[in-house]
Amino acid sequence: MSLDSVLGGVASHVREVLDRALEGRDVTVDDAVVLCGARGPSLHALVAVADHIRRAQVGDHVGYVVNRNVNFTNVCVKACRFCAFSRTRRSEEGYFLPPEEIVRRALEAQAFGATEVCIQAGLAPGVDAGFYLDLIRTLKAAAPALHVHAMSPEEVKFAAAGSGWSFRRVLEEMKAAGLGSLPGTSAEVLDDRVRARIAPGRISTAEWIDVVTTAHAIGLPTTSTIMYGHVETDVERMRHLDLLRSIQRETRGFTEFVPLSFVHEEAPMTLRRQLPDLRPGPTGDDVIRLYAISRLMLGDAIRNVQVSWVKDGMRQAQWLLSCGANDFGGTLMNESISTAAGASHGQMQTPSSLRRAIRDADRTPVERSTRYDVLRTFPRDREVDERDALDDVGDPEQVFGSYEALTRDERFRFRLPVAAP
Repeated sequence: MSLDSVLGGVASHVREVLDRALEGRDVTVDDAVVLCGARGPSLHALVAVADHIRRAQVGDHVGYVVNRNVNFTNVCVKACRFCAFSRTRRSEEGYFLPPEEIVRRALEAQAFGATEVCIQAGLAPGVDAGFYLDLIRTLKAAAPALHVHAMSPEEVKFAAAGSGWSFRRVLEEMKAAGLGSLPGTSAEVLDDRVRARIAPGRISTAEWIDVVTTAHAIGLPTTSTIMYGHVETDVERMRHLDLLRSIQRETRGFTEFVPLSFVHEEAPMTLRRQLPDLRPGPTGDDVIRLYAISRLMLGDAIRNVQVSWVKDGMRQAQWLLSCGANDFGGTLMNESISTAAGASHGQMQTPSSLRRAIRDADRTPVERSTRYDVLRTFPRDREVDERDALDDVGDPEQVFGSYEALTRDERFRFRLPVAAP
């Protein structure tokens, strides 16, 4: 492939980096920062190269997983400046789902074809490692075949602190209880300068690395993420990607990389004007650039680059399949965190809607497991798709509930533990 056959007018410094990427050489942090400046024809060339490399690395299959999110509480002892989901322990909108309701939601999802339940929540007073262990055991007893994807690094740290355990002990006990994998969230940007500005008191970069590398060492895979478009610089973004690449080359434990656009509308640091240099999330071209650069930097190590239709919408998510991405994420059924922050793209996509977008991008739809095992491959050229159980759901908020409804439901109102100060 020659850049001459793609576009003319590519900036020479961008062209040099793209030529090296096409030769199979590592894109360094400095190289990646150059690509962050790609505009016009240079951006088109970057996208074309990312798509070419994607095809060589993972082919034309695009995966998705049928899953359900269960954010069992919004009560949190932290006050991250970007988070519009959390509530204080005395808030009238604080909720806490009991284990039997979490299990009910998981079984309902399984009846609709889900193979995964993703469990993440706030850090509520009174929750310790024992609570998480009991919850995972209860889930696996009720639905042994369902993959439990849970325990972000922040939650692992919280459980460890509340129980006096090491990160390793928490993870080993969780794995023995039936935990299948961890979300690599709470990463935001892995730079402590940035973290101190947007989430003071949150898990540090070193602690995040400790949790995920320990998980990988004991056979628990994790995802990897970045949350971008707020106060970070191009250099900090690219160092984040380079750090993930280094970890992956050492552990091989990341299943995927998921860029997450900062949703600013209802974020506390937007409403309170806490940071004068805060940006209102990434622009459309900024999203495209980051996905393309991610394929160039990470694709040889982390082969799966996942779109976030929740953050960016289905239309841009579909286009990102031509910018280096090869996975459409999950059906979700419930989505609370981005919705609370102001995202307006809904809380569920049916498998058939994902397949339609994949086919329209001239790719082959594949239903996959959490660990990226292929469960079913669908024809690329089918004009009328078969219906799935979720196609007949109707309004997902009416069937599966919504975040707003949870915050008003007296059945699940959060009550302070007796021993809480």
